[in-house]
This record gives sequence, structure tokens and C-alpha cells, in this order.
Amino acid sequence: MSNVTVIGTQWGDEGKGKIVDWLASRADVVVRFQGGHNAGHTLVVGDQVYKLSLLPSGLVRGKRGVIGNGVVVDPEALLAEIDRVSAQGLKVTPETLAVSETAPLILPFHGALDRAREKARGSHKIGTTGRGIGPAYEDKVARRAIRLCDLAEPETLDWKLDELLLHHNTLLKGLGAPTYTKQELLDWLAAITPRLLPYARPVWDDLDEAGRKGERILFEGAQAVMLDVDHGTYPFVTSSNTVAATAASGSGMGPKAIGFVLGIAKAYTTRVGEGPFPSELFDDVGRGLGERGHEFGTVTGRPRRCGWFDAVMVRRAVRVGGVTGLALTKLDVLDGMEEVAICVGYELDGKRLDSFPSAPGAQARVKPVLEKMPGWSETTAGARSWAELPANAVKYVRRIEELTGAPVTLLSTSPERDDTILMQDPFVAR
Repeated sequence: MSNVTVIGTQWGDEGKGKIVDWLASRADVVVRFQGGHNAGHTLVVGDQVYKLSLLPSGLVRGKRGVIGNGVVVDPEALLAEIDRVSAQGLKVTPETLAVSETAPLILPFHGALDRAREKARGSHKIGTTGRGIGPAYEDKVARRAIRLCDLAEPETLDWKLDELLLHHNTLLKGLGAPTYTKQELLDWLAAITPRLLPYARPVWDDLDEAGRKGERILFEGAQAVMLDVDHGTYPFVTSSNTVAATAASGSGMGPKAIGFVLGIAKAYTTRVGEGPFPSELFDDVGRGLGERGHEFGTVTGRPRRCGWFDAVMVRRAVRVGGVTGLALTKLDVLDGMEEVAICVGYELDGKRLDSFPSAPGAQARVKPVLEKMPGWSETTAGARSWAELPANAVKYVRRIEELTGAPVTLLSTSPERDDTILMQDPFVAR
């Protein structure tokens, strides 16, 4: 099956937007399978810049888009995003976009609770976006979520809201935050239902049919493996599983449908928000990476923390994420540096570690073991073949392959769509 699943292998913001856009132009269907509007992709097409948080990137290329059951959907955010891209000339209708009828909805009190709890954590805050993603996933696993299909049943909304308000108003009141009434939520739901409900579909049937027809399906991940709720730097993680296996459960397709798993990795490392970051740089080198790489969050606008490439982290992501090949981005940001470095291990209380510890205290104490390499004065920007790359840049990429255990199958050398060196086409890989 010629499907491709794209996931991040670091802490997100690896430059998935360009890679997903490049792949989406050759796919028939593009599927979002986890996360919410707390992650974003920036796509540049001609003179248009599209910033997407919920909409599958393929819509920009005129392809069918699917939001799977593994996504938590904020109705207002989705409708606002549809309005924004429609104003830019894109066609988003129930014929081009399908939303799983079992996708859980993010309601106004989810964001309120998210922000109130983050404030109450004080110095132990996680660094969430405050958009209600975590509380919405909590309601899903607690079996009290309102799902898209429920909008068609007023009687279901009635009793579900009673249960939800009992839970959330109790928490909000305890945190000193304003509470919600049932009527204001009913009014809110009534306002969004006529526009949102037409997008509801049993998307697993649609995707099964697409697979049987031999259509190419691209599964588009959000966040990254080191933010996975099971495999990431817990508790400083997102609220869903971000590994490739989730593409199956988060869309309603079987595991065989995942296909080639392309892991996106930046040529250095960045992180937004709180949490451990062993290879972080606090000097002019780190600030320089941020300035040259324009490191600001697509969704939050927050400046990203920057550091050297962490091969131990990416190796873990390759293993637990099922990565077939890496797409390395932003190599050009390292141009002109006399020396570059790769984190090849850690030191914890005087002992060498070759894997990242699981306990939060140990995670906070590890120090990076760095392997330094000569940099390159020539530019890699815009290169479209290995022959155009400086010798030291090639050595750097090859060392990353050795340390992570995954081949670099695609190399991005600028934000431009065609500035890409392709070693193996994910859609035709065997």
C-alpha cells in the first residue's frame, strides 16, 4: 500500500509544513489523526501563506481532507480556520473536508479549566497552550465527551451537559475561576451546529474505500514523538499519542494502512514551553540558531528554545515511532558555523547514559555528551543534489544517520518547496 505517515521526531516545529505540503501534492487524501488546534503547520504556496492548525494540509493542494476520531475539535477554531482559508481562495466544503462523526469536541469550559490549572501549578506549570486540549482528552477517556455526532441529538446533549457541568464547574469553582450555565452552553452549541454538522462522516468507511481504490493516503501528525503522552518527556508532553501507530487508531484504519513512516527532524533541536532539554544552548550560539531559523511558534508565537541536534532523542523516536526514514530540515541554518555538535549521550550524576531517563528528576539533571565536528563556510541553502552540498555538511548528515539508526531519505535546504534533495520517494518505497 503506497501510504505515508508523517510524524515529528523531536519536540515539534521540525518544519513538517513544507514536507507535508510536498507530499500532499502527490496524495489523494490527507488525514489528521491526533492532537487539536495546539499545533500548527505553515505552508507557503506562491505568494500565499497558509497557517493551519486543524485543517489537513492537502486542502491547500485541492486534495480531500479528513479529520479523524483521534483529533479533539474546537468548533469555533475549526470554523474560523475554514473562514480564513476560504478568504484566501481555498474551497472547503463537506465535499472536500470530512470530520469523523466520533471526534470529541472542545467546549468553552475546557480552555477555561486548562488555563486555570496551569496558573495554579505555578513553578510546576507544563507550558500548555491553554486551549483546552488536555481537558477534552480527559473527558474522552472518562466517557463523558460530547462528540460531533451528538449535535444531531438534543436529548443526548441535555444529559451529557449535566454530567460535564457537574465535573467542570466543581473544578473551576475550586480554582477560583468563573463557572458555566447549561443554557449558555446549549446556546453556544446551537449556534455552531448548523455549520459544523454537515462535515460529519463515518470517515473510516471513506478511507477504507479510498484504500481499496488504490488511492494514496497521507497521514499528517501533529506535535512530535518526544511530546507523546506515553513516550515523551512526561509530564511535559501533549495529551495524545503522537507516534505513527496512532494513525491507525486515530483514523479508523488498520495498522497495515500506515505505510512508509517519514520522521521529520530539524538539523538542530528546538522546544517551546517547559520541560527538559539536555542539549539546550543558553549562549550566543543558541540565540543565533533562533534568529537564523526564525524560531517562533506557529500557534503561540512564543520564541523556541534552541540547542544542538540530540541524536539520542531522535534514535528513541525512530524506535518507538516506527520511523522508516528521516526528513532532515533547516540544514542551512548551520551554514557559516566554524564548529557544530551533536548530542551523542548523557551524563547523570557522573554516569554515562545512552538513553533518556524516564523519571522527571533524572531528566532535569542529565547533561549532554557532545561530539564536535567541523562546520562549513559554504552555503547549503537551495541545494537540490548531494553534489551541491559542502563536504562537511555531508559528513554531518551521515553522522546523524549512523547515530539515529535511520537513513535520511529527504533533505530540505530552504523553505522553498523545490529546494529538496530526495534519496527515496516515500510513496513508492518498498
